Amino acid sequence: MRFFGVPGRVAAALAAGVTVLAGATPATSAGPAPGTPIAVVARPPGWRDMPGTGSALEYWTTGSDGSVLPATGAVLIPSGPVPEGGWPILAFDHGSLGLGPGCGGQSEPERGPWVEQRVREDVFLRGFLTKGFAVVAPDYLGLGRFDTGTHPYLELKTEASATVDMVDAARAAHPELGRRWVVLGGSQGGQAALGTARSARKLAPDLDFRGSVVIDPGSDIETLLPMAGPWGPDLPSVYGDALTAFVVSVFAGLRVARPDIDIEGYLTPRGRRILDAADKRCLDEIADMVAGVGISDLLAEPLGDEHFRAVIADYLGVPTSGYDRPILLLLNAFDTTAPSPLHAALVARLAAGGADQRVVWGAGRHMQLNGEMRAALDDFLDRARAS
Repeated sequence: MRFFGVPGRVAAALAAGVTVLAGATPATSAGPAPGTPIAVVARPPGWRDMPGTGSALEYWTTGSDGSVLPATGAVLIPSGPVPEGGWPILAFDHGSLGLGPGCGGQSEPERGPWVEQRVREDVFLRGFLTKGFAVVAPDYLGLGRFDTGTHPYLELKTEASATVDMVDAARAAHPELGRRWVVLGGSQGGQAALGTARSARKLAPDLDFRGSVVIDPGSDIETLLPMAGPWGPDLPSVYGDALTAFVVSVFAGLRVARPDIDIEGYLTPRGRRILDAADKRCLDEIADMVAGVGISDLLAEPLGDEHFRAVIADYLGVPTSGYDRPILLLLNAFDTTAPSPLHAALVARLAAGGADQRVVWGAGRHMQLNGEMRAALDDFLDRARAS
């Protein structure tokens, strides 16, 4: 285990196996800087059934209110000689997994929900290592080894900061990592990847950002959610409980990240009880908790007022202009989790915003990749890796 940027008493506690607390004394009077590593926790050979070496990285990132908070993620480095210029980096943004410590499942995959999904994810990530990319995978703020409060679910700002700050911290902790990097994510991670791509060169101007791969991203939620009220929507079972679990997660994130909106004032007593019970739980638990509960059961007031619309757009709205690097969009026409008509709308707005985008459509469901999609992904990464 290696330690960076923490005072002696904290390093001693870490060496003794004690987790650093979010309120630990900073290393300097100015406080820790986002993107600074705290500790590298080595994992045994074969961790997550990966070639090469793996570790859990603890680092500093920026919270919703601008405070500097600890976060975690996984760093996976290929085996073999380090290429000239260092290993190129693929930052992996995961999908929706919950609201509390351990739910992110990157630094401690055994704690996260849906172990079978984790196994499939690791097979996916293993392919990037064999292509010569180091993988940097943030848990996101609040979903890792530190309890920093409820995860601000779908807050684009902290998703992007957690990703870019981890790339910076991983490079500081692992000198064998190079300057070239891309971001890839699906579902919530697709939304996060777009936010990361939009701010990558601003947040890390010294790095060589090559572009983003986005799979079935969440989008247009800021347009749809204000339509909800005591009347619903209470949709068929194809959405049903999953939709309610996602809405509850958004409300939980808003409550911690944007207290100016007073989200509880929109809720029924039952809605407030559910929100309190969902706090810091993983998504599988939240889905079980809201089984049979419709959005109309949560809301006492409609969400369409001007203030709510402004806050939700700032909180989770995906920018559709200002991208200066290529975007590969891999989208499924039969996606119902992030409904495919919203994908089409996003493509149109990105085109209108001048994005350099390539779109490959598949006929699968959420997060499924066909042969054409995988070929496009390989081509994108080959181009990104080239010097």
